[in-house]
Amino acid sequence: MIPLPLALELKNAGLKWIPDLNDFFAIPDSDLDDRIFVMADMMTAPTTLKGFPAITFHGTSEWALDYILMQEVVWPPTEEQLRQELVILLDQLNGKTELTLKLEENGRYACHISFHNTPLTFTTPTAGEAYGQALLHILQNS
Repeated sequence: MIPLPLALELKNAGLKWIPDLNDFFAIPDSDLDDRIFVMADMMTAPTTLKGFPAITFHGTSEWALDYILMQEVVWPPTEEQLRQELVILLDQLNGKTELTLKLEENGRYACHISFHNTPLTFTTPTAGEAYGQALLHILQNS
């Protein structure tokens, strides 16, 4: 899972989240800042309330928090989910740019892409962060 600040940047850059079972999410700017929640069959579920996407909570572990609007939460995608988002974005760009990924471990992780014929490298402590930085760059510059 990537750090919350990077997840917030991705959200602000336009990364859309369609909640799925076992996805993580956080509630920034709340008394629950340090908590990571998981979309699970029994405790949380995506729904629509009064026409707005929301997450409902069930059970006692959520301190009677009934629901929260999707716009108030942030999704910190996993490495695999970030890779999938990059592939989806490549499909959407449909030939407008060339995007290739190569992940290397050398004490750090590097994600290499070619974007608008310019080679770029994003080097970070984790593979997920490298993919996240590459995705953020593409979202901000597409």
